[in-house]
Amino acid sequence: MSANQLAAVIESNPEIQGGTPVFRGTRVPVQSLFDHLEAGDSIESFLEGFRSVKREQVIKLLEICRAETLAPAI
Repeated sequence: MSANQLAAVIESNPEIQGGTPVFRGTRVPVQSLFDHLEAGDSIESFLEGFRSVKREQVIKLLEICRAETLAPAI
């Protein structure tokens, strides 16, 4: 995973939510997505509750997490 790929999806700025990682261009913490998924909510349900987050952002973040998790150990 490159830092550029991740930076295209999320940002961490002390002026936004005290530096908590949020979806870029929003004030929605990335943790909120994982909390919803862990609770059994669908991506669509998450997006309905956080309309400033784009589906493409969620999918890209999940793709990055998948690639990092499934990457062979070096």
